[in-house]
Amino acid sequence: MFDFIDIDWGQLLVAAGVIVAQVIGILIAFVIVRAVGNKLINRSFDRLTKKGDITNGRALTLRALADNVFSYVLIFILVATLFGLFGLSVASLIAGAGIVGLAIGFGAQGLVSDVVTGFFLLLEKQIDVNDYVTVGAIDGVVESVGLRTTQIRSFDGTLNFIPNRDITTVSNHSRGNMRALVDIGVSYDENIDEAMTVLKTVCEKMTADNPAIVEGPDVIGVQAFGESDVTLRIIAKAQSGEQWGVERELRKAIKEAFDANGIEIPFPHQVTIHKGLQNPVQS
Repeated sequence: MFDFIDIDWGQLLVAAGVIVAQVIGILIAFVIVRAVGNKLINRSFDRLTKKGDITNGRALTLRALADNVFSYVLIFILVATLFGLFGLSVASLIAGAGIVGLAIGFGAQGLVSDVVTGFFLLLEKQIDVNDYVTVGAIDGVVESVGLRTTQIRSFDGTLNFIPNRDITTVSNHSRGNMRALVDIGVSYDENIDEAMTVLKTVCEKMTADNPAIVEGPDVIGVQAFGESDVTLRIIAKAQSGEQWGVERELRKAIKEAFDANGIEIPFPHQVTIHKGLQNPVQS
């Protein structure tokens, strides 16, 4: 039987203390290197952004990806160093990982597809962080683009995690100027030419006052005939993400101008006939 009396407990404690100190030192070095590396990555992308070499959204996208890759590599080095410290072969670890990878490779086709699709999404610059996009039935603002998943924040606050292999079609609404469109109805009794003149005055004022407008607004003309109104259409081009604000300002300005010029915007009327009354009551 093993004789515990023959163990040199002093040497054992010293050896254990040395190993613990080495582990602590390795962990401290890991934390320091990670902090310095992240700072260098952030500083590099900040410098590129200031120089104008890449856009802010592209910088955020690549910065997050660089942080992830750096963290993965650093963690692998940490694990390999700890294995070597305890006398375990790193080569056997890599070989074992290869065998395990081969065993699960047939079941990991989805993961491979995610990585390949994510790589081409980044390479072809299809989407960047802060872009407003539509992916399938989901639309919102991109918060993160990774090699495996893409995160899109919907306008109701929902954060959607989409596997990259499910991204087959991307509609990016943040590339170039966007269209602002306003349809306004006027009564059939109104003079259409007069209404269009008022709209043109409103558009000219909006062009001068709103720097988000790139082109227009222009009064296109009569768009449709409704049951109780004639629809007039106005179109403008606005900076990306500003089109909704331009449409809201246009509607407000048009309503105020129509009120000032006595032009009626039709609304539903009800006619109530009371029994015993000869004249109907209109409301």
